[in-house]
Order: sequence, then structure tokens, then C-alpha cells
Amino acid sequence: MAESSGQAVGRDELATLKLLALDGALDEPTKVSCADLAGRLDASNQTASRRLQRLEDAGFLDRDKLGDGQEVHITSAGERRLQSEYADYRRIFESDASVHLQGLVTSGMGEGRHYITLPGYMKQFIERLEYEPFAGTLNLELTEDSVRKRARLGALEPITIEGWDESGDGEYEPAHVIAPERTHHGEEKLEVIAPEKLRDVLELEDGDEVTVHVSE
Repeated sequence: MAESSGQAVGRDELATLKLLALDGALDEPTKVSCADLAGRLDASNQTASRRLQRLEDAGFLDRDKLGDGQEVHITSAGERRLQSEYADYRRIFESDASVHLQGLVTSGMGEGRHYITLPGYMKQFIERLEYEPFAGTLNLELTEDSVRKRARLGALEPITIEGWDESGDGEYEPAHVIAPERTHHGEEKLEVIAPEKLRDVLELEDGDEVTVHVSE
């Protein structure tokens, strides 16, 4: 829902969302009034009300009307949008931006192995990562906190692997997180590639906890 409605959310709405987060609406339902919000935003009551409505329509905010105001709570989609903004500012002001993600080792479905071994992708991996990756990925199911932090990856400069059509032309280091533009996995799934089979090198089994340090 947030993706389809998010076009109506501009900088003014994001400023409102940030203000609500500073008031504690990320952690729990927080009471607000349009009059108070309007004064802090230097806007009219009607403008403040419209911004709240747009945030709700975009799926970034849950609202409950009360007799003397309303309670608002920022949704997980709203938090991810704020995390994305945070990532942009880190990219501006921090030259050594990095992200730590934690998750549990889980078995995959072999999809990663299939794509990594396609000639068009493998050639790019070798050229751009400067190693030939093991034909498979280490699959992690991220913790709830790391799912939220994942948006911070936007602060890091990616190594782009171009799309390729088979019918056309075409503590361990080093390792790389895969962030495909299209995937069947949700935000809680993370895939890592490396020159060797990480399960064997690190003696990992399903359920083991792993921390991935991602930096430029």
C-alpha cells in the first residue's frame, strides 16, 4: 500500500513524520492535536490535518480519533521511510558509513546458486568483486531490528551487477551482500556471497546467529 500511495508523500509530509517520531510515535501511540502540530510546523490546522491524512493513506501512519484529539503511531513502512532519509544524510555527512545486520542462518531454495552461476552474472562478479564467488549464498533471516536498519544500506555506494538475459549477450573477507532489484524474498531475508562456502568455513548451521558488517 505504501508503495502505491507514497507518491502523495512529499518533503512536507516527511517533515511531519520526523516530528512525530521525535515525539515518540515510533515506539508507541502518541497523542497529538492538529492545532499543536500546526503551530510547530508553522502551518494551518487544515494543512496539518491534510499531512496526517496523506501519511495515513500512504501506510506510514496509524491514527485513532479521540474526543480531544488523536493518537498516532508510525508503522513499519513509515519507519523504513525515515530510515531511508537517515541513510541519505549519513551519505552526505559520514565518509565511513557502515551498517551492522544480525540474523539467523537459514536454508535457501537454491535460487541464489542458480543466478550466481549464470555466465553473464558470473563474469561481472569476477570483474567487479575481483573474486569468483562460491556457487551459492549464505541465507540469513534478519532480526526485527536489522530489518529496520536494512534501509541504511542506501547510504553505501553499491557495486552494480547489470541485468542479464541468458538468451542475449552477454569474520570472513571478502564477502558481499546481494540486494537484488527483484526478488521473491521479503525484507527479512539477506543473502551473502563469498569466494568460499561460508557455511563450511565458519562452521555454520541453521539457527546460528551471524553479524554482517557492511561498509564501502
